[in-house]
Amino acid sequence: MATETNLQDYELMVIFTPVLAEDDFKTAQKKYTDIIKDNGGRIVNEDAWGLRSLAYPIAKKTTGLYVVIEFQATSDVNAKLEVQMNRDENIMRHMITRLDKFAVAYNGRKRSKTLTAENA
Repeated sequence: MATETNLQDYELMVIFTPVLAEDDFKTAQKKYTDIIKDNGGRIVNEDAWGLRSLAYPIAKKTTGLYVVIEFQATSDVNAKLEVQMNRDENIMRHMITRLDKFAVAYNGRKRSKTLTAENA
């Protein structure tokens, strides 16, 4: 089990194929959050953007289902995520980014602005 001191901050962006049903999309999201949690990680924030246009066609598709997961985990969790995502036929693209303290602070401010705007 990972200790708090060696956890790093990461952001995972996944673009799923647009032909997924809503339930399949949620199940796919849960699969990757479960991998993070099962390996000692912690989910900080999960944001499903839903269907968005792509900047360029991927496999003749012009849209994709986006999800962004901000999490804390050890670096070995990323390798496990990569293996699973590369095997998943429903994923068109994915990217894991390590966040520095400034990115973590920015994401926290952005979330708090969104929450206050929703409560207003």
